[in-house]
Amino acid sequence: MKSKITTEVHTHTIASSHAYSTVHEMITECARKGIELLAITDHGPALNNDGAHYWHFYNLKSIPRKVNGVYVIRGAEVNLLDFNAKVDLEDAILRKLDWVIASVHNPCLDAGTVEDHTNMYIKALENPLIDALGHSGTPDFSYDIDAVLETAKRLDKVIELNNHSYSTRPKSAENCKKIARRCAELGVWVSISTDSHSMYELGDTERVWEMAMEAGIKEEQIVNLTAERFLAYLCRRKGFDRAIFENTGF
Repeated sequence: MKSKITTEVHTHTIASSHAYSTVHEMITECARKGIELLAITDHGPALNNDGAHYWHFYNLKSIPRKVNGVYVIRGAEVNLLDFNAKVDLEDAILRKLDWVIASVHNPCLDAGTVEDHTNMYIKALENPLIDALGHSGTPDFSYDIDAVLETAKRLDKVIELNNHSYSTRPKSAENCKKIARRCAELGVWVSISTDSHSMYELGDTERVWEMAMEAGIKEEQIVNLTAERFLAYLCRRKGFDRAIFENTGF
C-alpha cells in the first residue's frame, strides 16, 4: 500500500549522537525525494548523554525556514522524566520551537503503573508547549487509551504513529494498532512518522501507513499528510503567521 505522506515530522540529526546525518544532508535528501517539509526533532539532553545540548534547540533559528524548497520546522523530541510529565527542556526553550513531541525513553524513566502512565500522558497533553505524544505504544508504559486519546481530542493535540515501532520497538506493534483504531473512532489527529535517524530512512512510512489505513484512520485526520496541512495546524494552534515559513534567509 503506497504511503501518501509528503512530510517528515520526527527526525534526528547528528546532534543526537546515535543518529548519522547532518541537517544539510537531511534537507538535501528530502528535496531529492520530493518530501515537502522536514521537522528537526532531536532528542532532549536527558537521554544518557545521547540527546542534543540545549544550545542546539536555542540555535535552530540559524537555519532558514525554507531551504531548497523544503520547509524546515524547528522542533524537539523531549523526554518525559517523571509521572508529573516533567520534560528535559525549559519552557523558555520550548516557546522558541514550532513543534514539540513528548516521548518516554527507558533510560530516562522506569515504568510504573497503568494509572501512572495515563496521568503522565494526560499531563503532557495538558502542557500548552507540547504538541504531540511520540511512540506511545511501548508496552512497558501501557495506559488507559480512551482517557489519553479523549484528552488529545479535546486539546487539539496529536498522537504519533511511528514507523520505528516495527523495527526498534517490535513489541509495540499490537498496542500501536489498538491506539490507531481508537484514534480513528474518536477522530483524533495523528502524525505518521519515520523517526528517521539517518537520511536513508527518510520517506519510509509504508508499514505504518498500511497499519493506519487498516485501523480505519482517515486521510483528513493525518496532520502531516501534506506540508500545507501541517503548517495550517501549527499556525492555527500556536498563532504563527503562515508567511514566516516562506523565509529563505535568517
